[in-house]
Amino acid sequence: MREISPAENMSVEEFLSLAPLPVQKRARQIRAQKRDGTRSRPSSRLVDRSALLTQELRATILDAVAALVDENLFGRSEMCIQFAGLLQRALVHLNLPARAVAGLATYYSGGHEIFRWQHAWVRVGKEVIDGNVDSLFENPMVPQAVHVAPYWGPILDTPNDRRLREDHGRELPPDNDVSEIWWPELRASLDAISIKGAEQPPGADG
Repeated sequence: MREISPAENMSVEEFLSLAPLPVQKRARQIRAQKRDGTRSRPSSRLVDRSALLTQELRATILDAVAALVDENLFGRSEMCIQFAGLLQRALVHLNLPARAVAGLATYYSGGHEIFRWQHAWVRVGKEVIDGNVDSLFENPMVPQAVHVAPYWGPILDTPNDRRLREDHGRELPPDNDVSEIWWPELRASLDAISIKGAEQPPGADG
């Protein structure tokens, strides 16, 4: 099981040895879920209103991106920037004009604001992909009342439990894990899917 340390200058075990006991407990729980194959997947709760690609491919891409950034020791709840950056690369590879953006996300419950923070998501034309939010419940900074589902669809149809306000002109910082570790693996998977689809005879999709 591959794990990536949250600190560039420390190994996973070095980082954990200095972490408070509650943080170590959280890491053990996530490790156990990874071993058991019980980590959450965005597709299981996805609100999908997109006209891009196919429903199956959208789910496959989101789950693949999630599985890769989940290699962080503490899962993917603080990996929205990496999630957006990796997803953007995947969609551009599939010839979609995707761009990863950053901005302010505000979450609501019963019409009342309950939390806001700096967040990252992906825009493709008139569509938005807010794909990593199913993991927010694991983040100790986020109130438990924030329980939103991933969304992929028109920006004007974004669920009313959130508001995404893009910070125009702000670029996501570069990330070596995205560019050097995860993207080559994801690109190979996407190419394999494309080859398989090209080899499938007409009418053989079941």
